[in-house]
Amino acid sequence: MNFHARLAARSRAAGSLLCVGLDPAFSRHRVEDVAAYNREIIQATAPYAACFKPNLAFYEQWGVPGLRALEETMAAIPACIPVIGDAKRGDIGSTAEAYARAMFETWGFDAVTLNAYLGRDSVEPFLEYDDRGLYLLCRTSNPGATDLQYLKLEAGPLLFEHLAAMVTGWSPNIGLVVGATAPGELRRVRAIAPRASLLVPGVGAQGGLPADVIAAAGSEPGSIVVNASRSIYYAAEGPGFAEAAASAARKLRDELAAAATPAA
Repeated sequence: MNFHARLAARSRAAGSLLCVGLDPAFSRHRVEDVAAYNREIIQATAPYAACFKPNLAFYEQWGVPGLRALEETMAAIPACIPVIGDAKRGDIGSTAEAYARAMFETWGFDAVTLNAYLGRDSVEPFLEYDDRGLYLLCRTSNPGATDLQYLKLEAGPLLFEHLAAMVTGWSPNIGLVVGATAPGELRRVRAIAPRASLLVPGVGAQGGLPADVIAAAGSEPGSIVVNASRSIYYAAEGPGFAEAAASAARKLRDELAAAATPAA
C-alpha cells in the first residue's frame, strides 16, 4: 500500500482531513523538554489526525539535541498514522539522492515536501521510493508567494499553474502544497490536477477558512489534508496544554467534516 492509499485509509478511519503540525518554537521550549511536550500533543490529538507533520527546521535549530528530540517524536507517533516530513528539499544528483535516503530510510517519513525549482532530476531520487508520497510546493500560503509564483509564462498560464500540471504528470505519487489563504488559486489547482493529493497549510493562525478550502478542493479522503500547526500545538500554555490541543484539533476536524457534508 503506497502513501496515498495509507493516507486515505487513515483519513476514513479517523473521519478526518486534519494534518497536525509538530513545530516547537525556539523561544517557548528548552530542547530537553521538546520530546516530552510532543508526546503529550501526539497522544491528545491522535484521535483527530489524518497525519502528523513535523517541520525539520524547528528541530534543526537546536542542532544534534533537536534531532534527538525529532527521533523521539517520530517514535511516539502511532504506526497507523502517516507522517509527512516537512523539509522542502530541492537539489540535484548525489545531493538529491542523499536527501531522499535521509528522509525515507534514516528518518522513515511516509512523505516529504519538496521544492521542484531545479526541475525533474531534483525529484527523481525521491520517486525511486514508490511507496512514499511527495508534496511539491505549488502555490504557497505566505505573502511573498506572488513574487514568483504568479509570473505569467509566454504560453499563457501562471508559473504555479504550469507547475501543477507538469509535476503531477511525473508520477501519481506526487501531490501539491497549496495554501488555504488563496482559495481561488486552490480551486484552480484542483481543476488542473483533479486527482492529486493536496497538502493545504494556512488554516488557523494564517487565517484560512475550512469551508473555503473544502469548497475549493473537495474532501475525498487521501486527496487532501489540511495542516494546522500553531493553532493546535499552542492552543494553550501551561497545565492543560494537551487538553487544549485536543479540543482545537477536534474542532478543526469537525469543521472540515461539516464543510464536506452536503446541506440537507
